[in-house]
Amino acid sequence: MSDFPLAITGTGLVTGVGLNAKATCAAIRCAIDNFQETRFMDNGGEWIMGCEVPMEHPWRGKTKLLKMAATAINECLTNNKQIVPKATPLLLCLSEHERKGRVIDDDNQFFLDLQNELGLEFHEKSRVIPRGHVAVAVALKHARQLLQETNIKHVLIAATDSMLVWPTLSHYQENERLLTSQNSNGFIPGEAGAALVVEPIYAKPEHQLICHGLGFGVEKAHVDSEEPLKADGLASAIKDSLSDAGCELSNLDFRITDLSGEQYYFKEASLAFSRIERVIRDEFDIWHPADCVGEVGSPIGIVMIAALKSACENNYSKGNHILAHLGNDDGKRSSIVFAWQTIEAK
Repeated sequence: MSDFPLAITGTGLVTGVGLNAKATCAAIRCAIDNFQETRFMDNGGEWIMGCEVPMEHPWRGKTKLLKMAATAINECLTNNKQIVPKATPLLLCLSEHERKGRVIDDDNQFFLDLQNELGLEFHEKSRVIPRGHVAVAVALKHARQLLQETNIKHVLIAATDSMLVWPTLSHYQENERLLTSQNSNGFIPGEAGAALVVEPIYAKPEHQLICHGLGFGVEKAHVDSEEPLKADGLASAIKDSLSDAGCELSNLDFRITDLSGEQYYFKEASLAFSRIERVIRDEFDIWHPADCVGEVGSPIGIVMIAALKSACENNYSKGNHILAHLGNDDGKRSSIVFAWQTIEAK
């Protein structure tokens, strides 16, 4: 992507710790969470903890997913009046079709329902990307192609998901993936809606968060397999993103990830970096916003990017060159190289 980097120029978030991007990012900065007892009970007879989005009505299921996505998209549109929805593709990131308890049974109909909820119609190049955590990286790849090959000026990337449905919680509990009174090696479920505005870097002569590189990989020893973990998939994704960005791992200042509490993914990240890192450093900080918002599924990538953008804008990041990486339970891995820089008008 080094020959056609992308600028992240707008964000919108709806999470359990904030109903807009500013509030959510402030909570993440302060390490504030909203973990509370849900209406679901674990096998030990204790209430499952979760991070629910407190909206104005007690919506559930597909209706709540629509409301969260629409709120996040509207935040982006409100903050950038130059966006013309009908001329702007919307890349909608959703959970994988294989995810247990998935409440969306027809992706295309859900997209149409979202347009009706917003009262808008998006560009014909819009599409749904049901890829879970790695969906945002796939969406950035599609956005690059759209902006590079057409006259499109903006691309909207949005995501919505919820883990707070019983079939999903039950599946993860039975597989000892959920944090419960009987299992300490698990995640806290959450939900969120999120959105990004993506433009070519020459679009605005100001400080911008730039996506310079993308990489993808597949881990054979995924979390549900019984093969020995070597972190081949994540290591490959990171190497590809560094090559795409034209930089080395030593050029990066810190990283941000989708880690949400499970030991498997922390071990994988440690193994991957031990195989790539060739420079001894005193610190290579790792941020994981899921500590505050919970395991939110497909929106986590956008939450990560929004948190990065806010940190850079408000001068509390650990540096200007950042690595982000994400992974799905089925072994798919993605890596993104970001930089915070000033772009001069051309």
